[in-house]
Amino acid sequence: MLRHDLLIIGGGIVGLGLARAVLETLPDLKLLLLEKEGTLAAHQSGHNSGVIHTGVYYKPGSLKARLCVPGARAMLAYCRERGLPVQQLGKVIVAVRESEVPGLREVQRRGEANGVEGLRWLDASALRDIEPSVRGVAALHVPTAAITDYAAVARSYADDIQRSGGEIRLGAEVVGFQSRPDGVVVATRHGDFTAAQVVNCAGLQADRVAAMARGVRALREMRVLPFRGEYYALGPNAQKLVRGLVYPVPDPRFPFLGVHFTPRVHGGVEAGPSAVLHWSRESASMLAYRGFWAMSSRYWQKGLGEQLRSWSRTAYLRALRRLLPQLTDADLLPGGFGVRAQIVLPDGKLLDDFSILRESRFLHVLNVPSPAATASLLIARHLAARLLTA
Repeated sequence: MLRHDLLIIGGGIVGLGLARAVLETLPDLKLLLLEKEGTLAAHQSGHNSGVIHTGVYYKPGSLKARLCVPGARAMLAYCRERGLPVQQLGKVIVAVRESEVPGLREVQRRGEANGVEGLRWLDASALRDIEPSVRGVAALHVPTAAITDYAAVARSYADDIQRSGGEIRLGAEVVGFQSRPDGVVVATRHGDFTAAQVVNCAGLQADRVAAMARGVRALREMRVLPFRGEYYALGPNAQKLVRGLVYPVPDPRFPFLGVHFTPRVHGGVEAGPSAVLHWSRESASMLAYRGFWAMSSRYWQKGLGEQLRSWSRTAYLRALRRLLPQLTDADLLPGGFGVRAQIVLPDGKLLDDFSILRESRFLHVLNVPSPAATASLLIARHLAARLLTA
């Protein structure tokens, strides 16, 4: 068996970004990236809204905040340098009622603390100047918000990796590990590979891969649960109602941002998403996890509202019309969906920061939801530094 210096599990944007970053620093490294699907970025990385987030929401000092703000600048620069599709449209975060203004002020405080540039408070009149069809009592303008195509970014990362001598293997699902004094044997459905170090960037499967490694004591007290985001698309006439990105004031208890409007870089406007549990991944296992039941008890009202929007087009439209009152049922066309991997703790709380755990020859990247794509270049540097200083 050919021995590799580093083996990365997962061909999403974080795994690809890490491989690229390591090879930039150590071009002679023998690096192998394994992806279980037949294509790269087949899950979260290739099925998201394409937003380059600014870092305005995240708790100051958190890993999300520290990596997102410079990560957004780096992503914009990368897209422009490589000729990838990108548009810097800006966004407004809208308080529909006076009761939401304190929450909006908190978003502004966090954004300023995180170093987000150009933030501007808008009254109702100033909001109409930027988004004439959007209604609210106040808004925060975030001019640096942008959109891109993260599947294209992932393919560009893969090109960088292969130009630097790294190897990518598709259809290579990991089924087990065997530790040896000189490294780790990684067993897949299409052969075994050995490596001095292994990085688990398996996204929704990260907890299962960690369990196969028989490590990460902390992971035994948490689980990755899948949340499904369901979108509508706006019809041609309704697309003209928004100029940039339009978001509500988020609920601070959740890492989800509420239903919003997102222009797509290749055309069209998405409306959504909802955030409901995705039941295709080992539902019985999910039901056996005590954190699932604690989460259900803690957030049942919020969860019921999300589920209602998933079931009812009328309820979904009602949520969208809070921001865009002119919207009608005829304006909503079938849209896509994506699945977000999210750590849920035993007490039912949703882990609201990136989580990266080191154990022996393994580095487990366990919780990297949004803004992972935005910050992927900076996350990659952060992970590479941890590997190279181990």
